[in-house]
Amino acid sequence: MPVPTRRSAAVAAVAAVVVLLAPVEPVWTILAVAAGLLAAVGADLVLASAPDTISVERELPGVLPLDGDGEVAWHVRNPTARRLTVWVADELAPSLHATSRRARLTLPPAARVTARAVIRPSRRGKFTPTELVVRVEGPLGLAARQRRRQLPGVLRVYPPFKSRQEAELRIDRARILEVGLRSARGQGGGTEFDSLREYGVDDESRRIDWAATARTTRVIVRTYRAERNQTVLLLLDTGRTMAGQVDAVPRLDHAMDAVMMLTAVATRLGDRAGLVAFDQSVRAIVGPGHARGQLGRVTEAMYTLEPRLVESNYRAAFAQTLARFRRRALLVLLTELAEAPVAETLLPALPLVARDHVVLVAGIRDPAVDDWAGAVPANAGEAYRKAAAVESLDSRRRTIARLRGLGATVVDAPPGRLAPQLADAYLHLKATGRL
Repeated sequence: MPVPTRRSAAVAAVAAVVVLLAPVEPVWTILAVAAGLLAAVGADLVLASAPDTISVERELPGVLPLDGDGEVAWHVRNPTARRLTVWVADELAPSLHATSRRARLTLPPAARVTARAVIRPSRRGKFTPTELVVRVEGPLGLAARQRRRQLPGVLRVYPPFKSRQEAELRIDRARILEVGLRSARGQGGGTEFDSLREYGVDDESRRIDWAATARTTRVIVRTYRAERNQTVLLLLDTGRTMAGQVDAVPRLDHAMDAVMMLTAVATRLGDRAGLVAFDQSVRAIVGPGHARGQLGRVTEAMYTLEPRLVESNYRAAFAQTLARFRRRALLVLLTELAEAPVAETLLPALPLVARDHVVLVAGIRDPAVDDWAGAVPANAGEAYRKAAAVESLDSRRRTIARLRGLGATVVDAPPGRLAPQLADAYLHLKATGRL
């Protein structure tokens, strides 16, 4: 497709000024100037290289975290024996926030030149740019030939793993306790027999092995380690209540951070972690595993999930989970602890799993509601807001009490603390032998 350039527009503007100032007949001057300009543009267009002859490659990062920066590169090669000016315009989504979607390159003969742009995604998900426009200017710069090119690419933007350092701390602490060291929060540790050793001043008397002590002249105690190869199933609610924002981020994204942290901790400690994402129906399933790539598989399964404005069907999700995974497991449900949906759908369904499995329910607490409830109102509007916040917190406490009454362990924490507290609850259940 022929395209005029900025230079041709500038030349036309100069020609118009010349026509106005020329002392000769204006009509003939206009015709002469227009004919000359059209001839020059036509010749430049004929001499311009075809865009199809230009080799263009797009290089994307492949995988990028939501809170990270990446780089997109366009590699353009000139196969001709003359110097070319090439424009490249890419199809990048606005939410990628690229510093530029266009690049102008001057290519020496038979040379390969690269243009780059920085991208900072503001939305997770899968991006598939498919088209790219290539424009080649003529030698005079008055006209250009342009063509669309099919250049499929894939960019995956994963949810940010903000709790990675917290996960590493808990993994290290659990491993230290497992080899027999003591910490301020970890006496005992595990119920699976590991070995016999000599009694120490920090050992509990109930750990003494009297039979082994009778065979020697020293007091011998049993050491235990946390059980391995237990199953942790994370049930991620993607229904309408998870679309609400806390600290300008959907509850679902906070829950994803907790899912990644618990998966990392569980698999690194030898347990098997899996994922079931659901709303009205099951949307994603990752079977339990403890291989090195399990965290990647879980992240890959959920990074494109968005909350849907439908009621979550807990009963159907529990039924499918039990049908697929019959072994006793720790079921970790990440949802919103709003009183109405919990009372209507979750509480009736909870006995399906609470009898044979350990159930841990986690919710994201909004710190703004806590601030409103504790604030001193200065006007009527703030007084109404305070009353609503107090009522909301009261209903949340009632909901948590009812869940605990059915045997579930409940973690209700603000963003940034949900993932660490959820991991601590898992480690406590593991250390006390409830799994």
